[in-house]
Amino acid sequence: MKQRLSNVLVSGGAGYVGSALVPMLLDAGHRVTVLDLFIYGEQVFSDLSGHPKLRQIKGDIRDQKLVQAAVEKCDTIIHLACISNDPSYDLNPSLGRSINFESFKPFVEEAKRAGVRRFIYASSSSVYGVKNEDEVTEDLLLEPLTDYSKYKVLCEKELARARAPGFVACVVRPSTVCGYAPRQRFDVVVNIFTNQAFHNGKIRVTGGPQKRPNIHITDMCRVYLHILQQPDEKIDGKIWNAGDTNYSISELAEIVRDQFDGHIIIETAPTNDPRSYHVCGKKIFSDIGFELKFSIRDAVCELASALKAGKFEDPMNNPLYYNIKQMQRVNLK
Repeated sequence: MKQRLSNVLVSGGAGYVGSALVPMLLDAGHRVTVLDLFIYGEQVFSDLSGHPKLRQIKGDIRDQKLVQAAVEKCDTIIHLACISNDPSYDLNPSLGRSINFESFKPFVEEAKRAGVRRFIYASSSSVYGVKNEDEVTEDLLLEPLTDYSKYKVLCEKELARARAPGFVACVVRPSTVCGYAPRQRFDVVVNIFTNQAFHNGKIRVTGGPQKRPNIHITDMCRVYLHILQQPDEKIDGKIWNAGDTNYSISELAEIVRDQFDGHIIIETAPTNDPRSYHVCGKKIFSDIGFELKFSIRDAVCELASALKAGKFEDPMNNPLYYNIKQMQRVNLK
């Protein structure tokens, strides 16, 4: 397949996934614009300082003039920007609504006006709610349990309405991402457990049987790069789950434990959290041939190596690694 090079705007590009995705896009030869508030550190792309194909814009996706400047000359958008996950959203629901939903339609409209030809939206595997089916596929009824996932659904519908000749749109529903990235998170389940095991010698599990689909961060980035290489007719109007590794929280704790030398204790506490998600990732393979390459074990090993190498400053407490703490620290409004 001939390499297709794009001028890509990554909204939220200095976040967890974006911080790993942007270098991969540049390595593949794409031009990249990052639009982000950079509340988790402006040093995220310090290794890429002066890169001729990287443009960084600090600002808010709710700022229409800034969005106009960001989309200029871009032909593709990978829309990652949002208040990520349920706990972060619940910290300030009105803020979450304004960023995750109310800004979305104006953003899409501005992209169309600017001549953007492709729009890839990062939704969430949580849009399905709790399902009893063995395989949670993309054609099942969406039954979101939370405002975070409800607004993901509404944005998917908004994007579907915006589709038009010359404006190709597709949706990716990621599993929970795990592993090492330049802008690290230690508030997602596999990363939490790895951090706890490394520093405390024990892992604290709340609940246990509830499932959480996970995907290695490199595979998550590979999904977006793979989509960029597809012809329009292969991706237009498509919706794909990303990841199909469905372990219970207890099983995830055991995977983490087994990657460490010595005895790691697993403590279990009850929970009232009803969320239990699992997804099937077969469709993205059958449609466009994407295959996962990395395991949850790979993510744990890489993250443990980064911890051992001292790549993080006070990873148990530093707000930069925890969305809610940093949002509170900067008083994001």
